[in-house]
Amino acid sequence: MDPKAEFDVIVYGASGYTGRLVAEHLAKRYGVGGEVKWAMAGRSAGKLAAVRDEIGAPKDTPLVVADASDAASLEVMVRRAKSVITTVGPYQLYGDALIAACAAAGTDYLDLTGEPNWMHRTIAAHDATAKTTGARLIHSAGFDSIPFELGVLFCEETAKQRLGGYVSHVKGRVRAIKGGLSGGTAASGAATMAAAQKDPSVLGVLTDPFALTPGFRGPDQPRGDKPHRDPDLDADVGPFMMAMINTKNVHRSNFLMGHPWGRDFQYDEMSIVTPGAPTEFTALGEGAPKPGEGPSREERESGFFDILFVGVADDGRQVRVSVKGDKDPGYGSTSKMLAEAALCLVKDCPETPGGVWTPGAAMGMKLFERLRKNAGLTFAIE
Repeated sequence: MDPKAEFDVIVYGASGYTGRLVAEHLAKRYGVGGEVKWAMAGRSAGKLAAVRDEIGAPKDTPLVVADASDAASLEVMVRRAKSVITTVGPYQLYGDALIAACAAAGTDYLDLTGEPNWMHRTIAAHDATAKTTGARLIHSAGFDSIPFELGVLFCEETAKQRLGGYVSHVKGRVRAIKGGLSGGTAASGAATMAAAQKDPSVLGVLTDPFALTPGFRGPDQPRGDKPHRDPDLDADVGPFMMAMINTKNVHRSNFLMGHPWGRDFQYDEMSIVTPGAPTEFTALGEGAPKPGEGPSREERESGFFDILFVGVADDGRQVRVSVKGDKDPGYGSTSKMLAEAALCLVKDCPETPGGVWTPGAAMGMKLFERLRKNAGLTFAIE
């Protein structure tokens, strides 16, 4: 990260559905030219200007033209910034040139990817370069997987305080969730499935909880793909669609931090089946939105999430904590998490070295505080 760079943050993809929300958060909370220096970037100056005006950002908000298909334009862009946020997915189709440019330039990088096959590839391709240049490359800095990854971290720290040590098993249980998918998320899922059909090895990555911990394989993990009665909760639980990516990120966090929770750590993630409670995303299957589309402002404002984490010690003692969000998880809340994660990395975490990171392992409790203060997240001991 170049401390003399022109911008703290460039939002790449700012004219898209999610990028616009990230830019709107920055504009409302920080304005332009104050404590946070940021810019909007995308392929079309005209579209960027239109979005700038629609979200009420100041007229002097800097606009940067860059295109995922033009590597030279990306290289120029990343050298102007301490960090680049990208919402341009599917990342496995459009993300390679940007993350490579950030790794080479030493510029911090944050995305929203829930595409573990692509993450597996980028760790192999860019981790060594980033460690040399100092670039901090951070995947999954939104609803997948910040509330889950930080929820486990919070649960473990609570266990250390209350039980005298970390626990070897944490259960993530989604109690309630209300929100919708955007077209970009639907497209990412379709791209991952297409990749798996084309290359059978992708399926192995998708199903392996340790796909993102190169050189390390932990114990067999509890199955999360079949409904059952959870005796610790005295409740029925069923599969949660995002567990496939969140579990991998939680294990990568433990790996990156040197296995503080143990090399035999287990984590599973499911939804609590509560009659009448919303526990899944809407807008799946037929009628899914097209890229650039997503939930309305009213839907985002009325959305929320509530996740319980149960830490179980070997002797049966437990701690319980929760993570809650005040907006639609995938967009209203995700856009705030992504923006604040970038600012936390740049402003609060100069000591974090280069490499491919998870948000929690890179920023820890500093990210908790930013999200509590600026992103509408609540962390509570129950």
